[in-house]
Amino acid sequence: MNNIGGVPVNSELAAKREGLYARLRELGRVLIAYSGGVDSAYLAWAAHEILGSNMLAVMADSPSLARAQMRDAVIFAEECGIPLEIVRTDELENADYQRNDSMRCFHCKDELFGMMERFAADNGWAAVAYGVNLDDQGDWRPGQKAASKHGVAAPLLEAGLTKADIRALAAEAGLRVWDKPASACLSSRIEYGRKVTREALEQVERGEDALRGMGFRQFRLRHHGDIARIEIARDEMERALSLEMFARMSAEIKACGFKYVTLDVEGFRSGSMNAVLAVDSLK
Repeated sequence: MNNIGGVPVNSELAAKREGLYARLRELGRVLIAYSGGVDSAYLAWAAHEILGSNMLAVMADSPSLARAQMRDAVIFAEECGIPLEIVRTDELENADYQRNDSMRCFHCKDELFGMMERFAADNGWAAVAYGVNLDDQGDWRPGQKAASKHGVAAPLLEAGLTKADIRALAAEAGLRVWDKPASACLSSRIEYGRKVTREALEQVERGEDALRGMGFRQFRLRHHGDIARIEIARDEMERALSLEMFARMSAEIKACGFKYVTLDVEGFRSGSMNAVLAVDSLK
């Protein structure tokens, strides 16, 4: 076993880690697309460990980024001494993005990667990289098409790392984000075909802040117009199943502007909105 940072990893995972490090060295001066989730956080940390000042984390600030997530991402970068540049993106001004069809994520990432590509060219950075991993290949991720369009490197994927691998390596490194719940932009909570607006994003953010305040850790609030559909992780579901909690959820979520509040009996599952997409749209 190889043990750096107190949490052992096996030789296979250690080899993947070394493959990641080697790939980062090949990239040279690199910009890392950073959101503060475990994947991008570990990639930014690893890049900083290997490249030092030859890396820069770039975070996109927009209405679709929850303020709590942004604050935590900034704090993590500060804790680790990772250099961070926060840029403003305006995907919400793009009618193609607002339309909220199956390509919404493409338009968001197209703007971000285009901006990073120009920033790299103007400031002598050799490459742009992001935190896609092996498990991300199994879901509808149009943002990956945007990455391909702009030639964005995928070091975690190229090293053969899964989400579980990345969590294990983050734990090995002693990073507090190793078990951080999966997240995504607020727009991903809005049902396809419903226009993405600042008001809808604010409803989702306020509702999820309320659920967090109730003590839930892994959840989503899905926006279906007047209806808020709440997904709670199965291992937390029992806490949700009481008349008292139902009353609290109803009152606090309705206060965010919803008329009806539902609890999804299937529980939390990442990307559940994609289940309604036609097969042809996923090609």
